[in-house]
Amino acid sequence: MTPELQRWRVGRPWATNVVLCGLGFALLCMSRQFVAENDGFSMGFSGVSGWSAILYIAAVMVVLTQPANRWTLWVIGGFAVACRLAPLYAEPFLSSDMYRYVWDGIVQHAHVNPYHYVPGDPVLTFLRKPNQEIFDNMNRRDYARTIYPPVAQMIYFAVTWISPTVTMMKLAMVGFECVAAAAMVALLKRMGRPREQVLLYAWCPLLVWELAGAGHVDAAVIAFVALALLFRARGDNLLTGLFLGLAVMTKFYPLVLFPALYRRWDWKMPAMVVAVAAVGYAAYSSVGMMVFGFLGGYTEEEGMATGARYFLLQWMQTLRGLQWVSTGVYLGLCVVVFGGLMVWAWRRATIEGPLEGPAEFAGPRMVGMEPQFLKTAAMFAMALMLLFSPHYPWYIVWLVPFFALTPSLPMLAYTMGFFYLFTTALADPGPKMFLLNRILYGGTMVAFAVHFVLRKWPVHRWLHPVYAGRWREAD
Repeated sequence: MTPELQRWRVGRPWATNVVLCGLGFALLCMSRQFVAENDGFSMGFSGVSGWSAILYIAAVMVVLTQPANRWTLWVIGGFAVACRLAPLYAEPFLSSDMYRYVWDGIVQHAHVNPYHYVPGDPVLTFLRKPNQEIFDNMNRRDYARTIYPPVAQMIYFAVTWISPTVTMMKLAMVGFECVAAAAMVALLKRMGRPREQVLLYAWCPLLVWELAGAGHVDAAVIAFVALALLFRARGDNLLTGLFLGLAVMTKFYPLVLFPALYRRWDWKMPAMVVAVAAVGYAAYSSVGMMVFGFLGGYTEEEGMATGARYFLLQWMQTLRGLQWVSTGVYLGLCVVVFGGLMVWAWRRATIEGPLEGPAEFAGPRMVGMEPQFLKTAAMFAMALMLLFSPHYPWYIVWLVPFFALTPSLPMLAYTMGFFYLFTTALADPGPKMFLLNRILYGGTMVAFAVHFVLRKWPVHRWLHPVYAGRWREAD
């Protein structure tokens, strides 16, 4: 290869920053347009999400293949904050969950257990008048007690102590995102990866919409999961268990990461997870079994009991000879799948020490490799989403940190496909959503096939100057 061609391919950091500034400004315009669409149709939400996804993928390609300097991280952080400020002060309009967050905090400040009453109960009438807007915008206010676990309730209490408003709740979720980003930067550095790879998280438009825009508490889940991954890499079992427990007690689904983060013969991490759950539920135990809130009603409402929400089950029932497959059989298959993954994770669970930073990956063939537990955790998270096929975009936001730490084409295809498709006319329960999922899962399976081919024949590595140089040295 001639020196001229090599210099062209490697590029220059200032050019990377210029391109990222252009893409960041375009994403900022899309964030502003996202808010404007609520007041008057211009591009439509699908138009905004489609262009946002394209710009994001372009930025991902740039940051993964081009060199950076000390200014690149500032460019990434600046536009990440700006994109989140655009919807921060707008009223949430794609989801009303945040009004329940604020209400639960207000109820606790009145010395009432949030699991005790539905918001519409006459006992809470004295709280409605000073908080009428919050009450009027809540969903399920007349028949559902709160569903959120104890740590989520503690977060609501803390935020509403500062200010019982949706803006403060959204600001708190952005704060959790900052914690998550800082933890990911530290973990990337420890893995020998460029810190600028945090762009894969920070610029994701799905997070701007669902966390800064709608203020979902999943931001806290992401922060706790990111910290659990960081302390797992550092070999600190107690803090790994603490933050995994906090994540599970904010929303239950991170429990699926337990087999991936567990180290063989360690008792500290499991004990800490159990302790966090015990202390959390003990704090609200005055209502007895009502502490589980609307969990049972939600599973019925969302079709988890009947199987109406599981796309793969519905797809199997359309195949000749498989119409007999019931919800019970499908859930049994899910148990078998996760059981197999748990055995696989257990066999690879080790008692090794912490990652020691970039020096551990000094060999030419080891540059940028992920620790085994991280790839296993990403596999468990992705499997959960594919098997249980969520119908709301904020349920998949916790996949984005795994994509940022261990990029893969299937996860990019799934998250961006989900983000776009659920803003189209296909996002309607019934035949339309079945078609939507066929497109989404079909595209994800194609991405898995391409990913497998590229693992066998990594011709794409010539795009990245670091990889290309190190692999030429090894050869």
